Amino acid sequence: MATTSQITELYYETCVICTGLFWKGIMIMEDSEVKKRIQQGRAFLHPWPAEDDDDDYRTDQELKKPQPPLVKEPTTKDWISLPMDFSGLDIDNDFLHVINSRSSHRVYTEEPMNITQLSFLLWCTQGVKDIRGKKYATLRTVPCGGARHEFECYLAVRKVEGLQDGLYHYLPMKHAIEFLDRKDDISAFFGQSLDEQTWAEKGNVVFYYSVVPYRAEWRYGIDAHRIVMCDAGHITENLYLSATAIHLGGCAIGAVNGPLCDAAFGLDGEEEFIFYAMVIGTVSDADSQKEKDFYAFVKEQGL
Repeated sequence: MATTSQITELYYETCVICTGLFWKGIMIMEDSEVKKRIQQGRAFLHPWPAEDDDDDYRTDQELKKPQPPLVKEPTTKDWISLPMDFSGLDIDNDFLHVINSRSSHRVYTEEPMNITQLSFLLWCTQGVKDIRGKKYATLRTVPCGGARHEFECYLAVRKVEGLQDGLYHYLPMKHAIEFLDRKDDISAFFGQSLDEQTWAEKGNVVFYYSVVPYRAEWRYGIDAHRIVMCDAGHITENLYLSATAIHLGGCAIGAVNGPLCDAAFGLDGEEEFIFYAMVIGTVSDADSQKEKDFYAFVKEQGL
């Protein structure tokens, strides 16, 4: 005979099938709402048609309004200069091998990284090579629409030799990081900040990318936001390739806990907010089967 709890659970399951209402606190979205949101997302991806342009519209750049700062100023005086001599790193210079070797890694050995490896990754993804004009734009190691580079890079660090565990902010003009805060349990923060993806807790560093929208909006106005998403991909692909080149692994993640991350790094959530992240850690070929196990459902479900 079924227990009361089993009968109750069966009732709620039936409610889901029949009415699309609540079950165990989860709202089952109506098909019409799903289609509406998908259409909104697709519309966001489309470039604005030329015939829809408003002749009266001008961007803030065209209106000669002051340009926003190229980078965020340091918020502390606790800076750590990063090494620029990468000759001691074991770098795979076979570009085709790096391309073919690149993959997402979710299994990490928890061996320490070192500060030179971290410096290399930051330089390859946000390093400033030159400045265009007096202060018009930064030319970096990654491409960006209009050279706006509308991102800031924050870090959660654990097991990196030469650094204490905690939260940091990259200062691209100085190729340095500033220490922001300690965390009592930095591993737990890794998982919590990435929507409880606990596999991330064994990584060495999480790179969190914030967007400062007005840097792009100043130049591109209402057309800025689709370009921002394209630019984010440039950064993380460089991070994938540079990590692969020095025999590290990582996985880019869109599922971030925005409010928690913004609070941790002192961001207002409007003019600057975290929207993307990537875990980096030490990896081993011996864990290849464990990596495959993340996709065991493909075989189990016959996909």
